[in-house]
Amino acid sequence: MVNENVKQIIFNDELYSSIFDLKNIKEGLDFFTSDDAFIQVGTWNYQEGKILDAHYHNTFERKSYITQEVVLVLEGSIVCNLYTTQGEFISSEEINQGQLIVQFQGIHEYEIKKDSKVLEIKNGPYFGPEKDRTRINIKND
Repeated sequence: MVNENVKQIIFNDELYSSIFDLKNIKEGLDFFTSDDAFIQVGTWNYQEGKILDAHYHNTFERKSYITQEVVLVLEGSIVCNLYTTQGEFISSEEINQGQLIVQFQGIHEYEIKKDSKVLEIKNGPYFGPEKDRTRINIKND
C-alpha cells in the first residue's frame, strides 16, 4: 500500500524507520503501520458531532522483543541519523513540526536543528537505561 504521507526507510530489504507527515490526514480512520508492527500509528479525521463506538481492548499476552520508539515533533526541527546495529550508516532524515518518525530497529541518533518540543512514545515496560538500551559512539568521518 503506497501512502504519500509515509516515507519508509528500508535498508537491505528491512524496514528501519517510517516518517509520517500529519499535514494531509485522510478522512476517517487511517492506519499507516502494518498489523504486525509493535507500534501502531493511525490518524483520526472526523467532523464535529461524530461519536466513535464505546469499546475496550481485550486482555491477552503479547510478546515484544525490542523497544520501538515514536518521536513526534510538536515544534521545531530535528535530524534523525539512522545506522544498522553494526554502525553502518543508512541515512539522515529531517523531521519537522507536524511529522513523526517510528524507529522499528537499528541505531538512531537525534540532532536538534531548531529549538524543538518533541513527544516520545515507546512500548514498555521500561527496564531502565542499563538494561533497556546500549549507547553507541558513532564516529562520523
